[in-house]
Amino acid sequence: MLWLVFLLHAVWGAVLGLSVDEAHYLLYAAHPALSYFDHPPLVGWVQMPLVALNAPVAVLRLVPGLCWLLTVWGVHRLTLRMWAGHAKADQAALAAVMALALAPLLHVLGIGLLPDTLLMLLTVALMHQTWTLMQPSAMHRSAPWWVMGGLLGLAGLAKYTAVFTAVAIALCLVRAHGWRLFRVPALWGSMALAALLISPVLVWNAQNGWISFAYQLAHGKGSVWQAIHVLRFLLTQVVVFGPLWWWAVVGWRSAPAAMQSLVGLFAVPFVIFAYMAGGGTALPHWTAPAWVALAPFAGMGLALAWQGRMRAVLKGLVVLQAVVCLALLGLMGSAGWPLVPRNDAAVAPQPNPFADLHGWDAAGTRASALATQHGLSRVAVQNWTLASRLGWYARPLPVFVLEEGDSQFQLWSGPLPAGEGALLVDWSHMAYDPPVGAHGFATCQLLESLPVQHIGMPLARFRFYDCRGWAGATPQPRLTLAPISRN
Repeated sequence: MLWLVFLLHAVWGAVLGLSVDEAHYLLYAAHPALSYFDHPPLVGWVQMPLVALNAPVAVLRLVPGLCWLLTVWGVHRLTLRMWAGHAKADQAALAAVMALALAPLLHVLGIGLLPDTLLMLLTVALMHQTWTLMQPSAMHRSAPWWVMGGLLGLAGLAKYTAVFTAVAIALCLVRAHGWRLFRVPALWGSMALAALLISPVLVWNAQNGWISFAYQLAHGKGSVWQAIHVLRFLLTQVVVFGPLWWWAVVGWRSAPAAMQSLVGLFAVPFVIFAYMAGGGTALPHWTAPAWVALAPFAGMGLALAWQGRMRAVLKGLVVLQAVVCLALLGLMGSAGWPLVPRNDAAVAPQPNPFADLHGWDAAGTRASALATQHGLSRVAVQNWTLASRLGWYARPLPVFVLEEGDSQFQLWSGPLPAGEGALLVDWSHMAYDPPVGAHGFATCQLLESLPVQHIGMPLARFRFYDCRGWAGATPQPRLTLAPISRN
């Protein structure tokens, strides 16, 4: 069963183009460094061998597929271990796997490698190790502590929000052993190992004015806190992960007291992200590692409910979530058809979140060809979200982001030199007026308009400009109000 899901992920990974975040992290691998502007380096480091071999996207996407497979397998083993001796341990392990396999958003993370994909896998390993160290026989053994330190260090290299999981682990261990825990020498050795492993992030930030930490703190703070944002976030969580997880409450209540504290690996990150959502800063997939930590409890709750009067309800929810998962994958593959209008934003601009996954490979190839034809040695865009796919598909051409503000591209390419030219690329679903004038280029000539079609229907359009004489100042990009010409 799991291998069939892995195969499905591999097929979709070969069909879909890179998302903005995926391409960004692949560029990490193409630019080796100790760390990066917006995230720690592990998501780039693990892809370096395949990127160095110039592997195709279909092969690159086997990495997140394997992470998903190992995550689900790890949850199955963890559930069996936590509920060892319980009459329904086997059913609970299978139900935990089912809850994971029927969570729509987890399939997205199984196709595209994000830091959260890695943190999901590491969270399972950390939960295994936390349960080990909660046993009295393990507290004074050195090996389990060294493993814990290594896993915490890797989690810190995966994503900054791993600190929330670390807090939850500390609470679990203090509850299990009390304050005498801090008199265990191996604990401090494990913390030293974790600090050593995350030292590349600290060194890089020290060399770059702590820019990454400043960005994350500002990003996490968000704007004015509103309860409606939290409610919207919670509703989104129900949709993208599914209601089967609600039975974790039943599993948690039936667990021994010693085991119940492990739910903190879900509760601590989830509550923090829900609060952050009030300021408009939390994204739905950030909670994925937390939901994975909840799976053993959800599995037991589902196993217990399956034998009772709720069985018919659970069957209906299983079917519903399976349909939602298949529908999501279908919409991704079809670019939203038939539910989302398929258009190139030239006649009737309408938002289409699935258009983002198609056409960028062709645009990158065409950008490289046009730059060569017109003697241009660089590509420019007016928003950083347009840069990552072009940076990947048009490499080795450098990509310059013209809008004001810090980004990883500013660190890689720097500002566009005054007086220079660039091939300016625009996309119909985020179209801008060409930046011509005192705070832009002296001239911008439209070279070509590239239509993107998918399954025989128009989807988007790219425009390519030969722009010369950069003023050396940062313009404020203006979204195009008029439709993009079809010519």
